[in-house]
Amino acid sequence: MKILVVDNEKEIRLILKDMIATCGSGPYIVEEADGVKNGIAKINFFQPDIVLLDVEMNDGSGFDLLQQVINPSFQLIFTTAHNQYAIRAFKFSAIDYLLKPIDPVELTNSLQKAKENINILTMEKQLVVLMQQISNKNDLERQIVIKDIDKTYFIKMNDILYCEAEGSYTKFYLTNSEPVFVSRNLRYYEELLEPAGFFRTHHSCLVNPSKIKVYDRKTDSGSLILEGGHTVPVSQRKKDAVLSLLERR
Repeated sequence: MKILVVDNEKEIRLILKDMIATCGSGPYIVEEADGVKNGIAKINFFQPDIVLLDVEMNDGSGFDLLQQVINPSFQLIFTTAHNQYAIRAFKFSAIDYLLKPIDPVELTNSLQKAKENINILTMEKQLVVLMQQISNKNDLERQIVIKDIDKTYFIKMNDILYCEAEGSYTKFYLTNSEPVFVSRNLRYYEELLEPAGFFRTHHSCLVNPSKIKVYDRKTDSGSLILEGGHTVPVSQRKKDAVLSLLERR
């Protein structure tokens, strides 16, 4: 298994190489690169199975590097020092990342996941979603990547009707498609989708406002009828905020 570590700081590269050597899930052959230009050359020559890629480097960003890689066949793990904008993009595209200073246990877990996904050829599509998020493209035109036990789904934001909490899981209801059930809680997706206008109508429901057709006042707090006839509840606590949003549409 071949790993390429791309980071502009020599000390971090050495620390990562030492961690990889002792993480116990090898054996690994490890090469290193100190920036975008050198990283591209190493990817082309070394043909790594896994790339550990820094976000910010002296001659550009990890995103700049990826835009110059044709048909990436490696698994990707970003490394970053609390870049919240980048982290949101990673979550949207379901690309793994590690926060600096890197924890050895988290590194071991990420390498194990990458090894398990070596033959799952979705990275090129995931990078498309990542670059959409990094760009200024309208939120609802973007995609989000979600995974269940068996599959990876590339879903247009505007195809999401609403998301429903089921314990620590979330069910995505989609236009012209069966629901998708994923093992992350609703709060996780609220943080991702709220900047695109999605809002909580109830502790268990996160709604795409562009899909609302009717506000039904039959109950005290009311309910929303969405495209396709789906009905979602509005809690008493959320009622005023929902009415205010609907008035602004």
